[in-house]
Amino acid sequence: MDYIQIPAIAEKVSRIALGTWVMGGWMWGGIDEKEAIQAIIKAVEGGINIIDTAPIYGFGKAEEIVGKALRLIGKSHPIVIATKFGLEWNQFGEIRRNSSPTRIKQEIEDSLRRLGLSVIDIYQVHWPDSKVPFEQTAECLLRLKEQGKIRAIGVSNFSTKQMELFKKAAPIHTNQPPYNLFEREIEKELLPYCIKEGIATLTYGVLCRGLLTGKFRPDSTFPNGDLRKIDPKFQGENFLRYLQAVEKFRPIAARYGKSLAQFAACWALMQPGVSVVLWGARRPSQIEEAFGATGWRLAQEDLRMIDKILTETIPQPIGPEFMAPIEG
Repeated sequence: MDYIQIPAIAEKVSRIALGTWVMGGWMWGGIDEKEAIQAIIKAVEGGINIIDTAPIYGFGKAEEIVGKALRLIGKSHPIVIATKFGLEWNQFGEIRRNSSPTRIKQEIEDSLRRLGLSVIDIYQVHWPDSKVPFEQTAECLLRLKEQGKIRAIGVSNFSTKQMELFKKAAPIHTNQPPYNLFEREIEKELLPYCIKEGIATLTYGVLCRGLLTGKFRPDSTFPNGDLRKIDPKFQGENFLRYLQAVEKFRPIAARYGKSLAQFAACWALMQPGVSVVLWGARRPSQIEEAFGATGWRLAQEDLRMIDKILTETIPQPIGPEFMAPIEG
């Protein structure tokens, strides 16, 4: 496992982080809690020492599972915990952005309780909330840092302009944007900005909701409530084009003796400005592959071939905008 230093965190962190969105069950077809806990333990035993979660993942469920796993692991393995705030929900499952100081004060206490911690290593604004001045949110996080409740301040899904406003009141140590072979918008401005400003990136969606695992076929279907049911990439002709690209990637991965998922993660980790990639898993078997995603590199000719495949197969890429929660 490869490791990297990120701002405001004393320990070096693994370049693969365990992502726990799927452990919440919501939007991913349910969860077996015992299996999820075992997946966390297996990840940590294999050298992954950073876990990313959020209250919205299963409406508290993912954080609770992480907390239970941490209690079982104990002090034997130092683990960096990243969680988020800024999304609220009601009894109907309707989600809205809310990064007000009142909401933050409530969320930090709820997250600390669910996780069983006294301090959160990386605390991230989950989505930018235009109704609350970014400086106000930043000031609140800076106070939490001064109080010793958080170590690093992070944002997620922020533009460079939004980060500039935020930084007027507090530093940004980490940024968590979507990034994978099929969703590369952040290469234009965001990654260069993070390099320039010394901001670490914890990129999510490295396997593009499973598309880059190679397990789907043209007749694959998804149940109601599954996120992929509403993802344009998984619909009609779009789906066929993306599957075609995946099949063209397969022989490249095979030349290195790697799975498609390992190939996709390795590619992402090789891109300038990418510090850590999140690998989502809810079963121990799903985390085993992650251990083979670091420690090797793709050749330059293969990187050029990958870009050629993407240009020819998917001339008009579809972004992840469909995931954005409503404001207000």
